[in-house]
Amino acid sequence: MKKLMMICALLFSVITYANAQQGGGRMGGTPEERAKRNTDQLAEKLKLTEDQKTKVLAIYTAQNGEMAKAREAASGDASGMREKMMKMMGETNTKIEAVLTDEQKTTFKTYLEERKKAMEARQNGGGK
Repeated sequence: MKKLMMICALLFSVITYANAQQGGGRMGGTPEERAKRNTDQLAEKLKLTEDQKTKVLAIYTAQNGEMAKAREAASGDASGMREKMMKMMGETNTKIEAVLTDEQKTTFKTYLEERKKAMEARQNGGGK
């Protein structure tokens, strides 16, 4: 019995630790945390200036807040929610492009294509 309790305690700690490492939620944190993470990724890829980082962070923060509201309002309507999300992401990408230089826009489009291919691979069971 003592061994069983130890195994359960160990399993509980591992699960708790793993959940904490993932940010606790399915989407990986609050809208602000996701906006910061997205901005940091873009800053690294596109070599954004501080001014651009500030603008992109504001764009992503607004988008993530709107998406959170849309998820709540969708109440299980996956196809309707997906449509809204895709539209919001398109609008966000357009706003971000307006902040970028011509060279950064080219890199940004390449980055979006890479993300799209990675998402398709995950949906088709090709990766995690």
